[in-house]
Amino acid sequence: TNYTRMNLIFFVIAAVILAAFMPTAQAGTVAVNQNELSTSSSTCGGNCPGGCASCPCGTSSSYQDISSWCSKHSWNQEHCKCIMSHESGGNANAVNQNSGGSYDVGLWQINDYNWNACSSGKAPCNGNTNLQCAIDVYNWGGKTWKLWSTCGACNACSSS
Repeated sequence: TNYTRMNLIFFVIAAVILAAFMPTAQAGTVAVNQNELSTSSSTCGGNCPGGCASCPCGTSSSYQDISSWCSKHSWNQEHCKCIMSHESGGNANAVNQNSGGSYDVGLWQINDYNWNACSSGKAPCNGNTNLQCAIDVYNWGGKTWKLWSTCGACNACSSS
């Protein structure tokens, strides 16, 4: 009948249109959505345990002596050691990607908001650069640790 023939023609046309727009895959391959690849998360070789979209300090850990780094400035040494222990555990290449997409890096986990002011816009992964940035942030906070989210855990938010 004409009705059945029209349905068959419609079905064939629909199949041809669908086939033209469907991605093809060969045996043993998987079609991959490229947008998913660019937003995938990495732990940066353990430097970013929560997962990061990029690895600004690389994928190799660099554990440092916390006391030695804290002694390079005249702040309260116990507070410094506590802050650094909570922030990076002494890993100079530690990275954290915050929920808003910003990054904290290095021994003192300096936020990328501060990179222009303290490290020429680059991630301060180098210990000396991270120290200088930490001193700047410490001074911007009135020579206190109040600008670090971990200051409460160290009882250091209102003291040097």
